[in-house]
Amino acid sequence: MKLESLKDLYVAELQDVYDAETQITKALPKMAQAASTPELQAAFHEHLRQTEQQISRLEQIFSSHGLPARGKTCKGMKGLIEEGQEMMKEKADPSVMDAALISAAQKVEHYEIASYGTLRTFANLLGLQQDVQLLQTTLDEEGNTDKKLTMLAERLVNPDAANEVGGR
Repeated sequence: MKLESLKDLYVAELQDVYDAETQITKALPKMAQAASTPELQAAFHEHLRQTEQQISRLEQIFSSHGLPARGKTCKGMKGLIEEGQEMMKEKADPSVMDAALISAAQKVEHYEIASYGTLRTFANLLGLQQDVQLLQTTLDEEGNTDKKLTMLAERLVNPDAANEVGGR
């Protein structure tokens, strides 16, 4: 695809984040299974449901522009997920693994926050107010997920991990 306009870039970025979200739907169940803290497992399951809604919003945007809902391989997300998968293969105490899972998940969240913030800005510049609203809803959800992960890390998971043998 040749990027001749901001609209072309906007569509390319939509395709990128569509693929990223699809990759995330495959990774989250594995992360939930690897987590030992019930609150973290629940957070991953909740985010999976949100991600499925976010994909639906992206499909709505594609449809409103007469475009097929399809992604182009998001190499950034692929790399972040591969890092997380490598971490899950490590032998770790359960609370340390949970801390590692939160770390991996927050890297993903920050990637998504950057992507949706950029897309929302592009949509605004292009006068696509319906897209702006849909993208802002997703951006708000991603920010809330990041805050929830931070709270779980600071109040529950990281203190437990710090108390593991060799943690301090």
